[in-house]
Amino acid sequence: MSTAPLAGPLPGPTSGPGHTSGPTPGGAPAPGGPAKWRRPRRSSVSTGPTALFDAPGPRALARIRWITAASVVVVLAAVAWAVYLFGVNGQLAPQKWEAFVQWPIQRYLLKGLGNTMLGALGAAAIALPLGVVLAQGRLSGQQALRWASTAIIEFFRSMPLLLLIYIFFIALPRYGVNPDLYWKLVIPIGLCSGATIAEVFRAGILALPAGQSEAAAAVGMTHAQSMRYVVFPQAVRMVMPGLLAQVVVLLKDTTLGYVVAYSELQYSAKVLVSSTGNLIQTYLLVTALYILINLAITKVAEAWGRRTQRRYARAGARQVATGPR
Repeated sequence: MSTAPLAGPLPGPTSGPGHTSGPTPGGAPAPGGPAKWRRPRRSSVSTGPTALFDAPGPRALARIRWITAASVVVVLAAVAWAVYLFGVNGQLAPQKWEAFVQWPIQRYLLKGLGNTMLGALGAAAIALPLGVVLAQGRLSGQQALRWASTAIIEFFRSMPLLLLIYIFFIALPRYGVNPDLYWKLVIPIGLCSGATIAEVFRAGILALPAGQSEAAAAVGMTHAQSMRYVVFPQAVRMVMPGLLAQVVVLLKDTTLGYVVAYSELQYSAKVLVSSTGNLIQTYLLVTALYILINLAITKVAEAWGRRTQRRYARAGARQVATGPR
């Protein structure tokens, strides 16, 4: 007898005859619920789950509004006071900012920004696969593999990143291990972040109901197939907020490039300050660039979350409309 492909997450241990469940995380009605799915209305405050946080309740929404209003007032007052002090001390004079409209200065900062993104991308290329492998190893049934993975994870989680960078920059070259400046920064960041990401993945896998893997085994899947097609994809969706936070950490960790004289954005700003003497103006501009990058990462994550929700909502609606096959 052939088995039809599953359109969404497999039923958990609470599924069964007589059990009526609410809507699925994607927004589609579960079997036993209403047959028609309706798109929720948009509001000024996000009330649905996203890739960054869970859905807040009514009291949480009220607190969010009050805290947001108070925070906006405090931030605006602080910004106004800072602008006043800058103006009094001549930091807003046009000659202090005219250097940043010159193309050579802009090109120099853009090159530093590109090196920052390249360093974060290289560290992520090391950290994400390493995190997946270490998480699988720590959950392995083989004791030796589990102990080895646990030891690696705990070692790099407890190792200060700056100390690890110094090891790659000072200690290892004395023994003939002397990679390029880029790798002296990227490899330590990737190792430390990989250990943290491994724990994020492991937490997501353990948070899934046992019924997911049991249902996969019931339709004839092996343990590897169950982990690949059922457990791990759902775990990734659950731990996406932690992964996004780690991406931001990766980006900020590249500011330690000054240790190895890697020309990332922060190091480029330091060199520019020593050349022009405009310390406040340079670091304000660099701060604004980092904020814009993090906002862009957040917007991409929110768009990804909305797309995932719509995809599973459509899959759930089709499953309810067609019924079991």
